[in-house]
Amino acid sequence: MNQFNQLYSRRNTASVKWDLMEKIYSIPDASKIIPMWVADMDFAAPSSVTEAIQKRLEFPLYGYTFENDDCSHAVTTWLKRRHDWMVSNDSVMYHQGVVPAISTIIEALSNEADEILVNSPVYPPFFNIPKKLDRTVLYSPFIENKGVYTFDFYHFEQQLARPEVKIFILCHPHNPAGIVWSAEVLQKIDELCFANNVIIISDEIHSDLVLGDTKHIPLAKISQHPENIITCVAPTKTFNLAGVQAAMMISSDKKKRQLLQNTLAKHGQMGLNTFAIAAVQGAFSEQGEQWLDELIPYLQKNVDYVIDTITTAVPSIHIQKPDATYLVWLDIRDTGYAEKEIMQKLLNAGVALDPGTKYGKAYEGFLRMNIACPHATLVEAVSRFLTAFN
Repeated sequence: MNQFNQLYSRRNTASVKWDLMEKIYSIPDASKIIPMWVADMDFAAPSSVTEAIQKRLEFPLYGYTFENDDCSHAVTTWLKRRHDWMVSNDSVMYHQGVVPAISTIIEALSNEADEILVNSPVYPPFFNIPKKLDRTVLYSPFIENKGVYTFDFYHFEQQLARPEVKIFILCHPHNPAGIVWSAEVLQKIDELCFANNVIIISDEIHSDLVLGDTKHIPLAKISQHPENIITCVAPTKTFNLAGVQAAMMISSDKKKRQLLQNTLAKHGQMGLNTFAIAAVQGAFSEQGEQWLDELIPYLQKNVDYVIDTITTAVPSIHIQKPDATYLVWLDIRDTGYAEKEIMQKLLNAGVALDPGTKYGKAYEGFLRMNIACPHATLVEAVSRFLTAFN
């Protein structure tokens, strides 16, 4: 049996995805609802990760640890093998996740009342975190044509020219639209940000989950100004390790790394925990890579099933096939449903998705669906989805 067909019951395991739906959706009982919202997978982690954690667990001294050369070598070797990107061990810093890493970078490299530029639609922490840090969020919406998003470089450049803008946060690959940005687009972003003295945070957490023949290109790899970029990566999306809490901030600029280190120290941050270090090495291994190479076609099959089944049954729903991620961005504007109405109908039918307005106020009429689950679960969830629309 394909390992990704294995069904696991995650209810009553303190799973955010499965056990917090009552709170998230303000409903009394979610015990019969299939969650297709938050971005984690219903697949077991690779055995290489489990074995690495188990091996460390068997040595019964759990005192202070640090990310040693073996850990950093696992990260840099992975980046070279998967993305042909040469990164030195010294360039890698660690954090508990990409979202807290973004928070640390913003705090370290900007001041209160500075402006942080983001695109829209985009992953909600991109605009929520700066606001909580008393920064002003500035938007550069994408141009959308029949579900295809492209950069509006004229507007983007106008926003960058504002002297208050200090940081741009790039989502690459993009969440929720699943876009892998081309070399041409990346080079234009690089050029404009450097010309306007704007630092780039490149969130590349989904970079290993590229579908089809598209290739992910790390922004810093092709940049003419790599010292202006801080790249955030993690094994957590790729290998379903969000609960392990491990991420990396990569910067070739020693001064920026020192500023980041100072901010981490200010908050008493001490790096990865003992078991996260083991998990990173287990994930970024040859065995982890084999697991990933088996996962990708499974995700492709699920994406194709969702698009073919839903658009055939409800032609007024439009879906652009994602280049990457296990997230599908559905355009339901032509169905005529208001967001509040369809969200309730979906819950009544027994399936939970993300509303489009979570990714920006202008995106009522869209839904985000997580398809990273056993195919049998997906088939049932899509059936319930269609019940809501029919």
